[in-house]
Amino acid sequence: MAAVFVLAATLPTAVASKPAAEARVAVSANFREAAIQIGTAFQSADDESVLFSFGSTGQLYAQIAHGAPFDAFLAADSARAAKAIQEGLGVPGTQFTYAIGRIVLFSATSGLATSPDALKHSQFARLALAQPSTAPYGAAAMEALRRLGLFETVKDRIVTGLNVAQTYQFVQSGNADLGLVALSQVARHRQGSRWVVPKTMHSPIRQDAVLLERGSRNQVARAFLAFLRGREAAAILGEFGYGRPE
Repeated sequence: MAAVFVLAATLPTAVASKPAAEARVAVSANFREAAIQIGTAFQSADDESVLFSFGSTGQLYAQIAHGAPFDAFLAADSARAAKAIQEGLGVPGTQFTYAIGRIVLFSATSGLATSPDALKHSQFARLALAQPSTAPYGAAAMEALRRLGLFETVKDRIVTGLNVAQTYQFVQSGNADLGLVALSQVARHRQGSRWVVPKTMHSPIRQDAVLLERGSRNQVARAFLAFLRGREAAAILGEFGYGRPE
């Protein structure tokens, strides 16, 4: 069984030499719990390990571009994985969609976030969403607000998190009454209230993975990405509310 480690989102650009049978994977914050579970399920040879670092897709890409020691990248969009290949950071032919995400209007308060009507009322003080310029889930949230015709209504009450994980924390802690977060963050518990935003309200959140040039000869990284495309990983993805390409 592969060992799974979670690292801080911000890594130094250089680290001490590591064992050959190890892969470092940069993972979008929305995918944290699913990644840990998939990593635990990943079967590997003795002494192999997968180390995850979590952050916003934009933040992680900036780290990769500045030489952060990652072997693979699990983004929350397709654009950054494609950009990695275009800029010589990713291995051509290795990009694939590993999950399709959904967003949800969530509140830690029961009965508050049961429909988009919750956004029309003055009974909430803050609406949290991830930073749209760096986090694809934040961009999808902004798109949904505009499609619903509610952006002007709520714009003065929006607070932004660095990524969707921090955005969820704002809501869970009560610092924000409502939040547009990833369905995966609430799919496995029933506390509070939620309204799943229809897929027609925003562009598909296609989350793509890519093998990075640094990991081009890393067999653990290649094996993990292959496992991510398989049936066992798909079952875990379903538990967290993610879809697969049809």
